[in-house]
Amino acid sequence: MKTISVLGSTGSIGTQTLEVVRSESDRFRISALAAWSSVEILIAQAKEFRPDVVAIGQAELANELRSGVPSDIEVLAGAGSFEELATRAEVAVNGVVGFAGLGVTLAALASGRRLALANKESLIAAGPLVQPLRSTPGAELIPVDSEHSALHQCLRAIEQDSESKHLRQLVLTASGGPFRGFRTEDLERVTVDDALAHPTWSMGPKITVDSSTLMNKGLEVIEAHELFGVPYENIEVVVHPESIVHSMAVFTDGTTMAQLSEPDMKLPIAYALSYPDRTSTPFGAIDWTATKTLHFEPPDMGTFKCLGLAYTAGQLGETAPAWMNGANEAAVDAFLAGSITWASISALIERALEQYDGNAADSIESVIRADRQGREYVARYVAERSR
Repeated sequence: MKTISVLGSTGSIGTQTLEVVRSESDRFRISALAAWSSVEILIAQAKEFRPDVVAIGQAELANELRSGVPSDIEVLAGAGSFEELATRAEVAVNGVVGFAGLGVTLAALASGRRLALANKESLIAAGPLVQPLRSTPGAELIPVDSEHSALHQCLRAIEQDSESKHLRQLVLTASGGPFRGFRTEDLERVTVDDALAHPTWSMGPKITVDSSTLMNKGLEVIEAHELFGVPYENIEVVVHPESIVHSMAVFTDGTTMAQLSEPDMKLPIAYALSYPDRTSTPFGAIDWTATKTLHFEPPDMGTFKCLGLAYTAGQLGETAPAWMNGANEAAVDAFLAGSITWASISALIERALEQYDGNAADSIESVIRADRQGREYVARYVAERSR
């Protein structure tokens, strides 16, 4: 039975991972759970799954956690506990939101574990640091994003030694978010509730806002580059509102391979846990007897500028993605707090990226510094507006 550590167990990815484990309880066992602050939910999860160890990110909640879980479960606390738990199972599911998930990614790979990666920001911001760790004996990185899981499945269908030789293009599909078809003037008036009303997926607020700006797709372009080593000019984005085709690989002979399923994050989660096998529970199965129409169109990069900004940061390389990602996280936080408009998100990221200093991503400190500088630029702007 494969042991699983779930980091960010009370969030969207974490709770869906636990749903997969409930459905496949004869194959997987939860050995570690960690949450940042949702202590009551974490206690309930610990009572159900009886892991060996649980952790809470906010250290002041440790006593409450300790008194709520069964006495034979070890309790850890503080930010470093997440990294510790990433080494306590055969598979570490990184469901931590944002740049905060970097430590989990590094710890899991450095300890030779399989990393089921839902935290795209850590690979995007620190790709030059993550890549060497992928060669650690036993280390394995399986993406959980539906798009990259789709590409992983498409690419495993061909011989690994000929993959780069015959692959022409990766095509990432985007739902288009809640504002597909909107004009620039329409977007000046959108609210937080509007941005959080995703037409297809149920996700956390940060990722949902990123989807509305197409930044989420831009981050996925960088992630695809890092995961599969494909040049940016060979990674394309198309809008596909039905979210049935999750991504495609195009080969030199004109063949296109695609992975199709109903929108259900439990499918890529289950794939990452079970690879190279598959689970018996048909998450996202399509009823092919029902009429289906699939639409595809190019993204409106003039209106949704975040996608182009992500391409720019990825092509700059080094710490530019970390700088841009920090600015984006700060801008999204400010938007959710009501401090800036939706349209200001891309404008702030563009201005922050213009200030990028070109530093190399040669250490964890340099990546953290770039992330902080991107955030600080946005914070200064927001503070000046509030005076």
